[in-house]
Amino acid sequence: MAKSVRAAFITGMAILVLAAPLLYWRYQLTTSKRLREVVPGRFLRSGQMTVTGFEDTLERQHIRTVINVQNEFPDPDLRLSFLDGRTEKETEVCRRHGVKYILLEPDLVSRRSIPGKQPEVIAQFLEIMDDPANYPVLIHCKAGLHRTGCLVAVYRMEYQGWSAAEAIKEMKDLGFGAMACTSANDYIVQYVLMYERRARRGVARSDP
Repeated sequence: MAKSVRAAFITGMAILVLAAPLLYWRYQLTTSKRLREVVPGRFLRSGQMTVTGFEDTLERQHIRTVINVQNEFPDPDLRLSFLDGRTEKETEVCRRHGVKYILLEPDLVSRRSIPGKQPEVIAQFLEIMDDPANYPVLIHCKAGLHRTGCLVAVYRMEYQGWSAAEAIKEMKDLGFGAMACTSANDYIVQYVLMYERRARRGVARSDP
């Protein structure tokens, strides 16, 4: 009997030791969902967080503007916390904290229109980022990888002078996926590879 109890205890401890890191990882992922700084104190990116993680970010980073780029969820239901499955609308959380909420919907143009035409959302995004009053800004999608990654790449190239290759390397490093991050992906082509900074097109701009 003692041996069986001891064996059960050892098994239970082994499960706990193995499960604890996974549980903590899930907690971190759910709560802050790949929260990263693009420009410290000015521009951040993430996936869709819990209310707990979202509010903590809004307060600690003094966020003024939240950009949601989820076409399918114009006003996402945020889980209250890792352990609490109840939800609250993202716009309500922003309203409570006095934060501007903006929905942007990433689009694509016909392949026959490029070069020469770019997705409409790029101009909308740049208009927001041109205004110093909007900073600090948080941009997010569901996972914080693909749609967010494309617009962060635009920011890197437009305001920081990165090359398309540099922007793509960061996208891959942060989890966009090497297979998805190629010229076979229309988003990579239209948002990164074919992107031209406005300064090159003769359009005046000021760095935010």
